[in-house]
Amino acid sequence: MDLKYERKNVYKISDKDQLEKIYAFSEDYKKFLDSSKTERDASHTAKKLAEENGFTPFSFSEKLKKGDKRYFINRDKNIFLIRVGEKDIATDGIRIMVAHVDSPRLDLKPNPMYEESGICYLKTHYYGGIKKYQWTAIPLALHGVVMLKGGKKVDVCIGEDDSDPVFYITDLLPHLAGEQMKKSADKIIEGESLNAIIGGLPEDDEEDKESVKTAILKLLNGKYGLTEADLLCSELCLVPAGKARDVGLDRALISAYGHDDKVCAYPEMRAIFDYDSPHTVIAIFADKEEVGSDGTTGMQSKVINDVIDTIAYSFGANPIEVRYNSKCISADVTAGYDPSYSSVFDKRNSTYVSCGAAVQKYTGARGKSSTNDAPAEYIGWIRDIFDDYGAIWQTGELGAIDAGGGGTVAKHVANLGIDTIDVGVPVLSMHAPYEIISKADVYSMYLCCLAFCK
Repeated sequence: MDLKYERKNVYKISDKDQLEKIYAFSEDYKKFLDSSKTERDASHTAKKLAEENGFTPFSFSEKLKKGDKRYFINRDKNIFLIRVGEKDIATDGIRIMVAHVDSPRLDLKPNPMYEESGICYLKTHYYGGIKKYQWTAIPLALHGVVMLKGGKKVDVCIGEDDSDPVFYITDLLPHLAGEQMKKSADKIIEGESLNAIIGGLPEDDEEDKESVKTAILKLLNGKYGLTEADLLCSELCLVPAGKARDVGLDRALISAYGHDDKVCAYPEMRAIFDYDSPHTVIAIFADKEEVGSDGTTGMQSKVINDVIDTIAYSFGANPIEVRYNSKCISADVTAGYDPSYSSVFDKRNSTYVSCGAAVQKYTGARGKSSTNDAPAEYIGWIRDIFDDYGAIWQTGELGAIDAGGGGTVAKHVANLGIDTIDVGVPVLSMHAPYEIISKADVYSMYLCCLAFCK
């Protein structure tokens, strides 16, 4: 018996076969990331993969049966993957895994396009918690949908293909930035200054005072059939352009946009695809977590209740009983310990990169404000199933008590009477345009999801 607890580094205890599995899984994860920059992208990718794995559309009017594999895509931004097991859901409940697939980004304003000094710009409104200065002077891609008059929906993706142009927000040259550099970090770049360049070639029309804007609109109309008025009915955003990349000569880490929280979404999706569980399992890709989980696609929506109710009624079970016997993993990332910024962490109670999935009893801020605080009984159950399966995990907090804080969707699921705990992946540079995770940790998260399903 080990009397002392010691955190394990996954790479140190992995043999050659295990390392090959870690690296192979991570290659698949990177492909998922590259096709899933936004919540719409992620939901569409998940739908495609679900269909390839034998899942068919879910209907609230359908009576499910054991062995069914269904997906429910909610408004193209939120997807439920459902796999009905053999066990009685009235007594066994449902195993629920929830990860969000929205990430901090720059949304276009409703009336975004303007011309100034011979350059055409797009005005943005940042989404989620960002450091605004990080979004200048990097290549950006445009993703989203535009509704044309009459109801036709047009998908837009510009900046991801190697042959595509990209978009760009300028910063001030250091030679003239004396006053700028005296400002606090949150004021160096103001929100209203996050305006992206979309063009600079004018129309040959001396009378047109916005000839660059006119030229850009002609290009958009030619490719997508849209007009400026159609942008009023659009949902477009700017995200970092480019693919996920390995970090370090040993390729042990991955840098990418959107690890938060697709690094947890992908393992839960793979787990429900890869294992035919005796339990009924739901994997959820949630939207709106970065802004409070409100709206029809957020986890405060009644949709999760509706899905659970439909499953319960299919087997003549009481939905309340099903919820109270269910268990949930709120699969969300946490801050990995960063020695460059050690003052904001409690070193003994931090999670470390490459040391496995992070189990967090609570999140919140300061005095555990606005959090689900998982009971000891549920933590003990989680520990046993992870250890029995050989999944490497660790525990810790987001950071030092009074340094700040953060939240997840755990409290929203727990409010339904479902035992819930946060299990995720430690991230470096969280909410930056490019974040870093360890390949060892994303694979450990996958093993934890498999253990939870088993």
